Amino acid sequence: MSQAKLFSGSDDSDQRSRPAAWRGAPRVLRPERHQVELRPSCLETLLHDEHRARLLWAAVELLDLTRFEAKIESREGGAGRPAIDPAILVTLWLYATSEGVGSARELERLCESSDAYRWICGGVGMNHHTLSDFRVAHGEALDELMTQVLGALMQEGMLRLRRVAQDGMRVRASAGAKSFRRERSLKECLRQAREQVRAVKQQLTSDGGAATRREAAAKVRAAQERESRVRKALAQLRKVREITTDSRTPAAEMRASTTDADSRVMRMADGGYRPAYNVQLATDTDSRVIVGVQVINRGSDAGQIEPMLNEVQRRTGRLPQEHLVDGGYVKLASIEAAAQQGVAVYAPAPTPRDPDRDPRQAKAHDTPGVLAWRWRMTSKKGKRIYKLRAATAETVNADLRTWRGLDNFGVRGVGKVLCVALWSAITYNLMKLIATGTIT
Repeated sequence: MSQAKLFSGSDDSDQRSRPAAWRGAPRVLRPERHQVELRPSCLETLLHDEHRARLLWAAVELLDLTRFEAKIESREGGAGRPAIDPAILVTLWLYATSEGVGSARELERLCESSDAYRWICGGVGMNHHTLSDFRVAHGEALDELMTQVLGALMQEGMLRLRRVAQDGMRVRASAGAKSFRRERSLKECLRQAREQVRAVKQQLTSDGGAATRREAAAKVRAAQERESRVRKALAQLRKVREITTDSRTPAAEMRASTTDADSRVMRMADGGYRPAYNVQLATDTDSRVIVGVQVINRGSDAGQIEPMLNEVQRRTGRLPQEHLVDGGYVKLASIEAAAQQGVAVYAPAPTPRDPDRDPRQAKAHDTPGVLAWRWRMTSKKGKRIYKLRAATAETVNADLRTWRGLDNFGVRGVGKVLCVALWSAITYNLMKLIATGTIT
């Protein structure tokens, strides 16, 4: 037998010529997920030098966090587990806000999966309860932090405070429309809540296992919380009646929310009506830096010029020369009060009913400041200056709403809502400061 015939069965060409069904099973690489792997990793090498997380951390290290540290009960020489460094928590929320993350649970997941958040944590474990509590439990410290950032911007020469534009932004509240009830319904809810508290307390005192007692205790807390919310709603309803004495809505028809008593139904930008808060922001027109943040639970902007001027003066130590607002803020008493402080208000003057009447013509009740405002808004210079309002305030509001998570509030109550608004404003201003290149 010839050599070619002897080894013909192992010929490659013969193997390839056979049908696929006659050949053996395909050789493939399958995943092996039980294999233990040791991967050396250094957090410091995960981010490049100009990463935003690094820059925000560098900025936080330059700030005074004494007010945050004052609430830490664990101290040297005493008992207690060490607390998380406030610098870590502040930087986490600043970086999360810069990326539009507003959920504590989402932030907890990112601290485990994202390199940037892991770098900020530096191996310190996080849970959503700690993150959520820290975000809204330091109102005074956040207020001071906002002032510190403005001071740094003024020191860098970015903030001259020559002209300020103010605008209100209605942000959806964490309450449903059906949670708003009249006084009669609220009193009935309060009666039911009290009965529920008594019933679950009796269940708690009855014999039962540990699990049953724990469940009863949880029910007691839930019932007491519901009773507290209804009480707050009743108190807010009485307060609304005292403030809105000239309201067209009868007192018996006024409503308050049992979910978030501080929220109010407001007309939103799309024309619809939903529970919301009115976030007032003042922005420097030259630098686009936010210099004032306030939260009110009224849909109207009337009468908010004076409070914002006081807010700006409190934070920066001085008043702007010019204050730009839209027509919703026009209140002659506010314009005159600002003029007495040396601030020129730029706001659209109402069109006279008589088309032949000169809009600059003084009325019988006009004060010097109001008359100067009428003349100012009919001049070419005044109209040119007023155009800066929309170009400044509207764009900053849109930035916070679109990119900084200020499109709806996941917290309840004016105090907590103000904390969230301050986080957004501080983050926005810090990013302005970082853009100058002074922080490396």
